Amino acid sequence: MSPMVPKYARAVTIQEATISRKPLYHDAVLKERPISIPKPGEVVIKIGAVGFNHKDVWIRMGQYPGIAIGAVFGGDGAGTVVASGTPNDTLLNKRVFLTPTRGWEKDPHGPEARFGILGGGVFPPIGTFADYIVVERDQVIPTPEHLDDVHAAAWPVGGVTAWRAVSVNAQVQQGQNVLITGIGGGVALIAMQLCLAKGANVYVTSGSPEKIQKAIELGAKGGASYKDKNWPSQIGVLLKKNHSQMLDVMIDSGGGDIMGQAGKLLKQGGRVVCYGMTASPEITFTMRQVLANQQLLGSTMGSHQDLKDATDFIAKHRIVPIVSHVLDGLESAEQGFDLLKRGEQFGKVVIKLRQEGAQAKL
Repeated sequence: MSPMVPKYARAVTIQEATISRKPLYHDAVLKERPISIPKPGEVVIKIGAVGFNHKDVWIRMGQYPGIAIGAVFGGDGAGTVVASGTPNDTLLNKRVFLTPTRGWEKDPHGPEARFGILGGGVFPPIGTFADYIVVERDQVIPTPEHLDDVHAAAWPVGGVTAWRAVSVNAQVQQGQNVLITGIGGGVALIAMQLCLAKGANVYVTSGSPEKIQKAIELGAKGGASYKDKNWPSQIGVLLKKNHSQMLDVMIDSGGGDIMGQAGKLLKQGGRVVCYGMTASPEITFTMRQVLANQQLLGSTMGSHQDLKDATDFIAKHRIVPIVSHVLDGLESAEQGFDLLKRGEQFGKVVIKLRQEGAQAKL
């Protein structure tokens, strides 16, 4: 093992709650764990930054499958390769981020094998909320030169999800009109950035006027509050204002009655891509949509190849994921969980890890 790598890593782990809570909310505890010697085909990454996802909160609430007590939180992480089990490894000292999934390499339709997302679970048994991680060398991707570790850590989970929704399933093209619901979340914001880079006209919804205004400042044509019952009519007015009549695509994070609410704005043959269920786990799809040849497509995460393609795209277009909060050190993890629970963020919540010698406050 390289002298640069300590024997132990600190990691934020899921532990059974020491205080009984209703509803359930597991503890997130910072613990020391031994660092294994990398085998051939493995590397050790010194983590520079990690990103939160709503999955991390759902795990603490016991609302995610395959939870493993003692597992390390986190699906997003970026850093530097500091050791390898492969002699003369070309990845040594290179900046990389972790592929956040296992079981889906390149099949264009879905996972080839058992599928899992990093962090807090039985499979895969890896989480990013640690200062050092041993991982398969073919499951890291070089960090684009224009991104630091903080912004690279804001990319993988949201990036592959947004890319598959926008590029693979919605097939967004230049000049198309796209509605993105729930702007402010990490996936929705990256989806907007991807659509704008492709030359599409983007409209948004949010429950926050401030988030809508921020989206407009970033390039959206306009937006409406989904708290208003007539929000689809407001989007319709904006379309006409911009000399358009119909939407080509809706990229949705809510589910529920999105078709009943906004389906009349969608052109014949238009696509609705849903990657979340913040409104309802059911989506109403009627014969009216069938007769209009409208398509409803489910979209969850994406393949390793999807993430590589997405990373090439943001490198070419110099896209920087939007970060809402940067927290100081793994000791601040509880603050990150609280931010996600409140839902006030605009972009990703990221922890920047401290360098050796920095003063730590527990």
